[in-house]
Amino acid sequence: MKRVFTLSEKAWQGSCLQYKWQKTLGNYIAVAGPDSSVKIFDRHGQRRNELNLPGKCLAMDWDKDGDTLAVIADKSSSIYLWDANVNKTSQLDSGMRDQMSFILWSKTASLLAVGTAKGNLLIYNQQTSRKIPVLGKHTKRITCGCWSSQNLLALGSEDRNVTVSNHEGDTIRQTQVRSDPADVQFSVMKTDERASPGESTVSVVVGRKTLFLFNLNDPDNPIELAFQQRYGTIIAYRWYGDGYIMIGFSQGYFVVISTHIREIGQELFQAHNHKDSLTSIAISQSLNKAASCGDNCIKIHDLTELKDMYAIVNLDDETKGLDQLSWTDDGQLLAISSQRGTLHVFLTKLPILGDTCGTRVAYLTSLLEVTVANQVEGESPIAVEVEVEPNFIGVGPDHVAVGMNNRAWFYALGDGGVEKLKDTEYLGTVASMCLNSDYAAALFEGKVQLHMIEGEEQEVQEDRQTRLFPGRDDKCRILAHALTADFLFYGTDTGVIQCFYMEDWQYVNEHRHPVGIRKLCPDPNGTRLVFIDDKNDGFLYCPVNDSVYEIPNFAPTIKGVLWENWAMDKGVFVAYDDDKVYTYAFHKDTIQGSKIILAGGTKLPFSHKPLLLYNGELTCQTASGKTSSVVLGTHGFLHGTWKDQPPAELTRMLPQALMLKRFSEAWELCKVLNSTDSWAELGRACLHHMEVELAIRVFRMLRSVGMVMSLEGIKGIEDQNLLAGHLAMFTNDFNQAQDLYLASTCPIAALEMRRDLQHWDSALQLAKRLAPTQIPFISKEYAIQLEFVGDYVNALAHYEKGITGDNKFQEHDEACVGGVARMSIRMGDIRRGANQAIKHPSRLLKKDCGMILESMKQFSEAAQLYEKGEYYDKAASVYIRCKNWAKVGELLPQVTSPKIHLQYAKAKEADGRYKEAAVAYESAKDWDNVIRVQLDHLNNPEEAVRIVRETQSIDGAKMVARFFLRLSDYGSAIQFLVLSKCNDEAFQLAQQHSQMEVYADIIGSDATMEDYQSIALYFEGEKRHLQAGKFFQKCGQYSRALKHFLKCPNTDDNLAIEMAIETVGQAKDEALTGQLIDYLMGESDGMPKDAKYLFRLYMALKHYREAARTAIIIAREEQSAGNYRNAHDVLFSMYTELQTHSIRIPAEMATNLMILHSYILVKVHVKRGDHLKGARMLIRVSNNISKFPSHIVPILTSAVIECHRAGLKNSSFSFAAMLMRPEYRNKIDLKYKKKIEAMVRRPDTSELEEETTPCPYCNFMLPECELLCPGCKNNLPYCIATGRHMVKEDWSVCPHCSFPALHSEFLGLLETESVCPMCSESLSTEQVKKITDCSSYLQPDELEQ
Repeated sequence: MKRVFTLSEKAWQGSCLQYKWQKTLGNYIAVAGPDSSVKIFDRHGQRRNELNLPGKCLAMDWDKDGDTLAVIADKSSSIYLWDANVNKTSQLDSGMRDQMSFILWSKTASLLAVGTAKGNLLIYNQQTSRKIPVLGKHTKRITCGCWSSQNLLALGSEDRNVTVSNHEGDTIRQTQVRSDPADVQFSVMKTDERASPGESTVSVVVGRKTLFLFNLNDPDNPIELAFQQRYGTIIAYRWYGDGYIMIGFSQGYFVVISTHIREIGQELFQAHNHKDSLTSIAISQSLNKAASCGDNCIKIHDLTELKDMYAIVNLDDETKGLDQLSWTDDGQLLAISSQRGTLHVFLTKLPILGDTCGTRVAYLTSLLEVTVANQVEGESPIAVEVEVEPNFIGVGPDHVAVGMNNRAWFYALGDGGVEKLKDTEYLGTVASMCLNSDYAAALFEGKVQLHMIEGEEQEVQEDRQTRLFPGRDDKCRILAHALTADFLFYGTDTGVIQCFYMEDWQYVNEHRHPVGIRKLCPDPNGTRLVFIDDKNDGFLYCPVNDSVYEIPNFAPTIKGVLWENWAMDKGVFVAYDDDKVYTYAFHKDTIQGSKIILAGGTKLPFSHKPLLLYNGELTCQTASGKTSSVVLGTHGFLHGTWKDQPPAELTRMLPQALMLKRFSEAWELCKVLNSTDSWAELGRACLHHMEVELAIRVFRMLRSVGMVMSLEGIKGIEDQNLLAGHLAMFTNDFNQAQDLYLASTCPIAALEMRRDLQHWDSALQLAKRLAPTQIPFISKEYAIQLEFVGDYVNALAHYEKGITGDNKFQEHDEACVGGVARMSIRMGDIRRGANQAIKHPSRLLKKDCGMILESMKQFSEAAQLYEKGEYYDKAASVYIRCKNWAKVGELLPQVTSPKIHLQYAKAKEADGRYKEAAVAYESAKDWDNVIRVQLDHLNNPEEAVRIVRETQSIDGAKMVARFFLRLSDYGSAIQFLVLSKCNDEAFQLAQQHSQMEVYADIIGSDATMEDYQSIALYFEGEKRHLQAGKFFQKCGQYSRALKHFLKCPNTDDNLAIEMAIETVGQAKDEALTGQLIDYLMGESDGMPKDAKYLFRLYMALKHYREAARTAIIIAREEQSAGNYRNAHDVLFSMYTELQTHSIRIPAEMATNLMILHSYILVKVHVKRGDHLKGARMLIRVSNNISKFPSHIVPILTSAVIECHRAGLKNSSFSFAAMLMRPEYRNKIDLKYKKKIEAMVRRPDTSELEEETTPCPYCNFMLPECELLCPGCKNNLPYCIATGRHMVKEDWSVCPHCSFPALHSEFLGLLETESVCPMCSESLSTEQVKKITDCSSYLQPDELEQ
């Protein structure tokens, strides 16, 4: 809030002041201090007059209109009256003897009430000059009083009575109070009935503690309200609103109560506004504000929302505290007096006056100050001190004008500051003024004067200095005008809008509107103009092409219009009233033509007047003389960051951006949203606004190839109508597209579009006008459509119209002739149609006509056409319907349809020609009937059986089964019953005729569990344990199966035991396993079975460790029996099995396998003549001779011989010596006995040194045949070809068993042998590959220790 002035007189110092604002107008303030005078100041703080009194001023008051100030003074019986209109003072004798103490003017009439110190009353009527003295109204001093709006007078006196009198002074009501009354006021209490008209409640403060409410209509029930002790005493109170009271307390509290009977006694609001004390409160109804003062500050609240503090004014220089607050009636000025004798006046409300020129704003900031600012351009505000309180303001690029009544003052705004130019008087009271750089235009009393602002000095032609509008001949009044850089626009009461061009000094445009023009608002360039007429409708007028558009949803309360000043947003403007701003956008180029849309509304804050619109931001002027910015709701997307916004909010912003044609922002919004729907919305808007380039970019983002290609095709078109037509078509608005095409330079496009859309009626109409040569082609297309929907009459007519008779269009004509043929048949002209179809080259036409004839039951003609068209199946089918079998027989070789063959076959069977029937049935692939005919009529079961086997026909199989049953061939019957899925019948048959084994064989693996169980039970009954067990096993009844297998007598092949093992393996049941093991061990019958069965059982159960132990035992037995190959194979198979299941190999098994394998290698090498290798293996075997108990002597003999041959004389001697032992000596073969004895007698201990090769683990050099490395203590893998330990550099494996072999040796061995020495699988040298990296084979922990 701005301080306007401060009054401080020497005579007033240190004491409180009395003061009163002039009522209604508020132009004067009367102030009385402790001295004997009343000083009168105007609203700018200038002293206007002074009333000198005989004593101190006791009271004063202004009359209701503010014309007369009445004053009473100490030591005087006169009433002093000052007339504000003529600035004269007069005296009126009261006629009262005692001292006057109270004075008050009526609210509604020119009645003045004066009270005295002794309780007497005088009522003076100023109009009639009549005085009514009322003596003894009270017995003591009258201290306070109030007039009601019904001219009742309430008075309070020190005699503790409150009286209510009429304007004649007669007492109507009187009531007594408990203490001294003060501050009497009239008001209306809130009641439910609201029955009493007028102010019927008197309120009074009693003893500064309570508030006494006295209802004139209910005098016996007064209400007395007391307040909290901590509030202190009541300083002041004010009624406001609908029966609310605001009360200020001495301790700084500020309380609001309601007088509604239900709410009485409740505090609606309470604030501790001032820390130490509160001295006064004031309410301004026109501002809707309340103020309180105390300490050294004023606090102002909004009455609608008391919690909101509107303003706080600190008066730091008032150290003694503040005193009284008072507002002018219009709320513009607030006076505050202080306890040290000063009076401050603050500006609380200004007339909202302002004007703009481009982005420059001029507005009233104080009563005598105008501020010119341009925030957009960044110019600092300039304050212009003016001489009068203006009624209007105008601003131009370089000037500002202010004025009141018929005068205007012009100021130049230069770089050096503000310079007053001149003042101008006009011929009437100026309503409004507009400025541009050179001219000013003032509107007064239906005329506009256009004149130069500084033209006197400039050399401007005389006749261009000034001009008065309208001309003398025009009988009209101008109601609105506007000025742009080049044009003056004005609108008259007759509805004429004139445009005057100042450059040429002549009218350039005129528009006539049906009713008067109330308001004009051109855009900054003057190319578009919004006007509001007397009916409060809004229109947009383009002077360039004289087009007018009505503004939609235009509120009748609209006060004004502002255009967007942001250069890029040319078509946007806002219309505003007191509460709301409506944003409109003028879309000049759309596919629907130019139009205006309402983009949305924004609520205006209270008492804000819009001045300027720039980039969606509205600069508004407020009553406090400031400007504030309001962002339009329609431009919300321009302000704030989008990243923090939820997608729903961004989705809401997108249509706003599109309505305002802000495509770059819309593009960015779509990028952030990145949803198909938002891109599609942007794409539709681009098409609507004919933004082809942008639309292409958008549809690329949507990956809409078709649309992009279509748009690329029309990109360069300059004809706006043609372009709009294409775009309207793309948006499916075909009627609009047609109108646009016809208005364009290429009307034929309308015809092309209608043809593409198959709108044939429209296309024919357009073709008559635009392209008659196209009529036959359109007629044909139309006829096709009519034929499709069944309108054959019109289709025939259009087909006939479509025939051109031109050889160039032969194909087209043929299609039309075909159509004529079809339609003729449809219309009943069968002969014409059929003849045309037969002559016509098209097969398809013959088929179509045949189908039509068939549907019309014209079978012979239909069949004939089908036959001509080579549709033999169709022809045969129709001939069958005619029962023309001879024709059918002729056509049969060309017929492929089984249905026709079937019909023919049935006919032939009925005739008793079974062979032909059978052939026809077979052609129809009706196998059941073929089988039936072969069995029943041709007695040819072989053929029937062949067909059943080939086709797997179930019904056929049943028929064949019945046939064999009749012949008592039960085996075959069962076989065919099973084939026909009649398992129960087959089972019963097998049971009756003891053919169960046949049934069981046939049913095989296809049977169900129930079938297997039935067979098992049958065999159980027959005591055929093996069969019963087998089928119980198949149906999962393992315990019963095992029981039967164990009952079987022992046979050579022991099939039952094998089956039992398989059963237990499947069952995985420990009880069954135990049962079988007991049987195999001989627990049950005392006859242990062969260990191999136990081995197989463990394998079946996947108990590989037990299987391994069993395998070792079996191998041992086989070895003892001398079956070394068998023992080797058992160990080998077990070895591989354990390896497959990743189970560690027992060391004993590995060792036994190695020794047995060494034994087998001996034979291989000796046979190949490689005696050294044979000897080395024999040495290994002989060192473990205990493992070969049945062949000790032959093996040792061989060792002696082979070692001798290989030059290993020492080894040969040691084995020979072993043979000389008594237990072996006699068993030596006589052939060798003497030789061996000779060796022992004459020993030769020379020995061939064994070669050394590196250990594959640690590269320690050790003898070739040594399998335990002394270096790393690892068991070394051995070569299956030589028995030596493996070497890294010469590694290969058998591809079948994966056992290692020295690559070079293995290849050498395979040159003579064709199998692997370990697994006996066939092998060739090509299959053996050398392995460079053998690390995967060198896993030292594969054996169990």
